[in-house]
Amino acid sequence: MDIQSIKNRFGIIGNSQALNYALQVAVQVANTDLTVLIFGESGVGKEVFSQIIHALSARKHNPFIAINCGAIPEGTIDSELFGHEKGSFTSAMDSRKGYFETVSGGTIFLDEIGEMPMGTQARLLRVLETGEYIRVGSSKVQKTDVRVIAATNRDLLERTQQGKFREDLYYRLNTVPIRVPSLRDRKEDIPLLFRKFCVDFSERYKTPSVQLDEDARTILINYPFRGNVRELKNLAEQISVLSTDKLVTGNDLKRFLPDQPEINRLPMLAPPQQHSGGDFSSERDILYKLFFDMKKDVTELKKMFFDILQNPNLAHGNNFQNNFQDNHILHNYPSPAEVNAVPASNTLSSPQPIILQDSKIDHHEEVEETLSIADKEKELIMKALKKHKGKRKDAALDLGISERTLYRKLKEYNINE
Repeated sequence: MDIQSIKNRFGIIGNSQALNYALQVAVQVANTDLTVLIFGESGVGKEVFSQIIHALSARKHNPFIAINCGAIPEGTIDSELFGHEKGSFTSAMDSRKGYFETVSGGTIFLDEIGEMPMGTQARLLRVLETGEYIRVGSSKVQKTDVRVIAATNRDLLERTQQGKFREDLYYRLNTVPIRVPSLRDRKEDIPLLFRKFCVDFSERYKTPSVQLDEDARTILINYPFRGNVRELKNLAEQISVLSTDKLVTGNDLKRFLPDQPEINRLPMLAPPQQHSGGDFSSERDILYKLFFDMKKDVTELKKMFFDILQNPNLAHGNNFQNNFQDNHILHNYPSPAEVNAVPASNTLSSPQPIILQDSKIDHHEEVEETLSIADKEKELIMKALKKHKGKRKDAALDLGISERTLYRKLKEYNINE
C-alpha cells in the first residue's frame, strides 16, 4: 500500500518530507513483530501511527488497546497491565485479567511510556524479552503473545541518565524508532490542515466555511503551535463558530491566538555551544550576561584613562604596561604616545582612545550606560534593518523572529525605516 493510500485511509493530511518518511517507516515495520518506539511532541498524532502499524500487520483481526501510562496511578498500573489474584491487596475482591492477557495475539500501545514507574518497567522488560509475566499476588508464570508499540514526548535517553527510566528497557523498546514531526517542522502543511478542519466544522455546525486572507495565512504559518495539530484543530473550531466574517483577516486571527510568553518578544539569539560562564536557560540570560560584561569593560576602560589624565606619569610606568597587558579590552589599542603621533587627518578603521591635552581635571562623573532590554532590542532591530538596507524579511530572518513580530516592534519603538 502506498503512502497516499495510507493518508486517505487514516485521514492524514500533509506532504512534508519528515511526515512522509515517518509513514514509510511505519508501513515497512508493520508486517513484522518488532517493538516500535514513537517519539513526538504532545498533539502530533502518535496514536494514529500505532493504529497504522496494527492495521497493516498480521494481527489486524486481533485486539488493539491504547493505554496512557501517565493516567494510571502507580499503585494500580501493575494490576491493570498484568492482572491480580483475589486478595492480593485490600480492594482485590476477585481475580482479574490484565491487558497483556486479554489482548494476547494483538497489539498494546503504551502511550507516555516515560511516566511508567520503575517497578512496572522491570515487569514490562521481562514480557518483551521472554513473553512471560506474573499476576500481582500470584507465583504462577503465564505466557502472552503481544506486540508492544510505545510512545513518548519525553527524552527517554535523558531520563535514563537521571535514573528515572531503565536503560535496558529503553534499548529494548527502541528497536525501531519513529519520529513524528511537530507542526513547526512542517509549516507547509498548516494551511492544508486548517482548511480541512474548517470544512469539517462548517458541515457539523451548518455554517459557511471560513477563508483566510494572505496576511492571516502568513500569521498562521509562522505561529509556533506548541499543542501541534490538536491546538490547530481547536483554533479552527473557535474561528468557525465565533467569527462573524467568513473572510478572516490578520487582525481577526490575532484575536483568537493566545499571547506568547515574554521570552518570545526578544529577537532570537543562537544558543551557545559552550560558554566559559556556564549554560544559560534563556535568551534573556544571554543578553543580561552580555550587557554586564560590556558595562564592566567600559567602566574599566574609563577608569584607566582618567587615572592617566590625573597622573600622566602612569602612561610611561610599569603599572600602565601591566594593566595594558592584563586588560583584554585594551589589547588592540595603541599607546598614548602612538595616539598623539597620528595625524588628525588620518582615519582609523577602529575607535581610538582620545588623550586630552589638559590633564587638570578636578572632578569627573561616570555615566552609567543603559541596561534596558527594550533599548538593546531597539538597537538590534535598527542594526539589522540597516544591514539589510531596510528589507524587513531579511532583517526578521537575521534576528530570528517573524516578519509580523518585526512589524509590531517597528510600531512599538516608533522606528522609521
